[in-house]
Amino acid sequence: METKPPNIKLAVPFFMVTDMEVSLRFYTEGLGFKMTNQWTPREKIEWCWLERDAVSVMLQQPRTRNDEQRGPLGGGLTISYQCADALALYHEFTAAGLTVQEPFVGNGLWVVGLKDPDGYRIEFESPTDVKEETKYSEWVGV
Repeated sequence: METKPPNIKLAVPFFMVTDMEVSLRFYTEGLGFKMTNQWTPREKIEWCWLERDAVSVMLQQPRTRNDEQRGPLGGGLTISYQCADALALYHEFTAAGLTVQEPFVGNGLWVVGLKDPDGYRIEFESPTDVKEETKYSEWVGV
């Protein structure tokens, strides 16, 4: 029996943003992503592709908002990145001045959560054997 190579290889979150400059600062300076592609049809970035390690995200600032895009962005959506050490990222992000929720253990994972400038919830998670629902401050004895 012949095995076909995978057809679907990658899922990339694609966020509409209200202010590209603010979002780019958050993702690049705050979260450490690097811009690897951009679209600048009118002398400013309207779309871009960002990467960090093995994950990507796309951002686009629409020229106008149609009826489908009315209302707040980011509601009801969470992107969870699985990583080797979420707590290291927690320290990196707080050092960069980002507001990060206190890490906690859920489903056997340290969960480091924050929101981007448009309200999209982003979580970085890594495996742990620490007791469920433990907060970081309890774990380090603060």
